[in-house]
Amino acid sequence: METASKTNGSNGAHVTARLDALVVGAGVAGLYQLYRLREQGLNVRAVDAASSVGGTWYWNRYPGARFDSEAYIYQYLFSEELYKGWSWSEKFPGQPEIERWLNYVADRLDLRKDIQFSTTVKSAHFNEATQRWLVTTDKGDVIDTQFLVTCCGMLSAPYVSFPGQETFKGRLFHTARWPKQPIDLAGKRVGIIGNGATGIQVIQTIAGEVGHLKVFIRTPQYIIPMKNPKFSAADAQAYKSKFGHFTQRLPHTFTGFEYDFEHAWAGLSPEKRREVIEDCWNDGSLKLWISSFAELFFEEAVNAEISEFVREKMRERLKDPKLCDLLIPADYGFGTHRVPLEQNFLEAFHRPNVEIVSVKNNPIERVTPMGIQTADGTVHELDIIILATGFDAGTGALTRIDIRGRGGRSLKEDWTRDIRTTMGLQVHGYPNLFTTAVPLAPSAALCNMTTCLQQQVEWIDNCIRYMRAKDLKVIEPTKDAEDGWVAHHDEIANATLIAKTNSWYLGSNVEGKPRRVLSYCGGVGAYRQKCDEVAASGYQGFAMN
Repeated sequence: METASKTNGSNGAHVTARLDALVVGAGVAGLYQLYRLREQGLNVRAVDAASSVGGTWYWNRYPGARFDSEAYIYQYLFSEELYKGWSWSEKFPGQPEIERWLNYVADRLDLRKDIQFSTTVKSAHFNEATQRWLVTTDKGDVIDTQFLVTCCGMLSAPYVSFPGQETFKGRLFHTARWPKQPIDLAGKRVGIIGNGATGIQVIQTIAGEVGHLKVFIRTPQYIIPMKNPKFSAADAQAYKSKFGHFTQRLPHTFTGFEYDFEHAWAGLSPEKRREVIEDCWNDGSLKLWISSFAELFFEEAVNAEISEFVREKMRERLKDPKLCDLLIPADYGFGTHRVPLEQNFLEAFHRPNVEIVSVKNNPIERVTPMGIQTADGTVHELDIIILATGFDAGTGALTRIDIRGRGGRSLKEDWTRDIRTTMGLQVHGYPNLFTTAVPLAPSAALCNMTTCLQQQVEWIDNCIRYMRAKDLKVIEPTKDAEDGWVAHHDEIANATLIAKTNSWYLGSNVEGKPRRVLSYCGGVGAYRQKCDEVAASGYQGFAMN
């Protein structure tokens, strides 16, 4: 990489590197973005706060962390050789295997030489005089770069909001910052706050190991039982033989998975509808949620019937009416929150050492030196506290960086007022800033992330290629184009039942965050088509010079 040790930035800063592009993040998107930009000849570097590659799959090493997309779907599809060079051990592998796979990708593509690890980006300011970004890190780097590409992840900024955590005399962990060293839970009094997809994975994994487990639950979750068969060599060969099929199909389905909506609710008899629902349920995947009936997301009557089906299945396993009241949702519909896959999660609550503490009407007030105190004054004494409290989704990773665009405008301040992007790929007022996994594009809410991230990375790469071919230096979406995209996004999102439910899908878990459905709800295939149309038009709606 080109260094610039004798160059000063416009603010007098000592520039340590001058680049064509800087990629922030070395997870699924960042690795591919680095590879693509390097392949077109750019002088590019990636930086990541972690000590190695992996992104989400580096940080989320909590007990039970694993895929809930099928392993052969959660894949890069740009290289058949890369795809077929790795064999998965099971349908939904755990975090250690996923991390090994991403290290395999980095090594096969020889990416490490261009990644600076253990480095956090502190600020990124656009210099209007040079029309370039000046980026500073916690290591003292000052990087002058033409393009800044953020690949920071949709769910990467942990959100915690309990006073008194620093006073706790035991050990406290957030699932998204779980230490590499094994944590001895045996015989311990453990409290876990949160029972979303992550919390469920932790609870079902540690229930049999801890001395006593208190699960602090505010909102019960619908679940789907995971079926996770081991893969033989023949199984691996079978899915690898479908590489061509996957490359053709995945980018064009509604959610970027192999399966898609194939039935219209109104066109089927009640018996046939039930058969479809049962078949999807029995698949042991996310199929019921994202490929049974599209009407699930739009029509309350359809959603109510499928929701009751899932409640029936949950009641059959729980049996105890008290557990049913605490663990089965009653005030929102199936699929309007993130639907977790689980393995004997419900059965964990039949264990004598597992206890539910409902905090819906008796919220957690604070963490004390001895444990967790609820509003009624009860202190639940604990040795270990696990926070499965989720994320400042979509925006948090970028608002924690001091990003300033034209006229010194602050992205944090802008997004505090109103969360806006242009196709989730750029933001008006921030020239030459490209983004992946941010609001108003398909994301973790309704998309197999590798499908969506690859598409976004490729669009960014092709856009920069286009600019270089025409000797253009700067690109920025116009205000009119951004207004149009936001209106289009909102029209689709607000027609769904998702928009009527409080969850991280709308940023409802973060106090004061502007309310907007964060993920594009028009479908992965439709989004890709719109992005392709913009590119084919010569990037209409984007000002270039």
